Amino acid sequence: MLKMFTTQLTGLFKRIADTAEFSFEDGARLLAQAPAGDGSIYIYGVAEMKAVELEALEGAEPLNSAKRLDDSTVSELTEADRVIIFSRNSTDEAALRVAGELQGKNIPFVAVSTVLDAEGYSGLAEIADVHIDLGLKMGLIPDEFGGRVGYPAAMAGLYAYYGLKFTIDEILEEYEL
Repeated sequence: MLKMFTTQLTGLFKRIADTAEFSFEDGARLLAQAPAGDGSIYIYGVAEMKAVELEALEGAEPLNSAKRLDDSTVSELTEADRVIIFSRNSTDEAALRVAGELQGKNIPFVAVSTVLDAEGYSGLAEIADVHIDLGLKMGLIPDEFGGRVGYPAAMAGLYAYYGLKFTIDEILEEYEL
């Protein structure tokens, strides 16, 4: 089962890279505006996507000028700040609430989630300045009962985070030269 999961996970990462190539570039450009100016990049993770927050803030190679976004810090954001929202899916209520607050304050943001089209509304994919679709609608491997298991949302979110981080770092290196 592990071999099958590994193969499927590799395929998932490749699909994200292939389908979101331009979104990574656009998202990184948007986010890099904060550290290039007087702002910060705020990260908001819902549920298991808090793993991305931890990696960006406390990992071995933290994201330049990153801070955690929570309910108390949304009111402190300025137009120089940028935000990344990570959620399992595009219709998550907590993520949509934060996205609405950001829109109300005219704070540009990137969202990373799996697009779910609920009654013609794809949520974060519609309202984010840039959206990266994880394309993870079910578990990666079949189980004995006809279902699917192995839903690696946090792993996919971390993959997308690194795609953004590497591109942001490249942009900021060019900016400093």
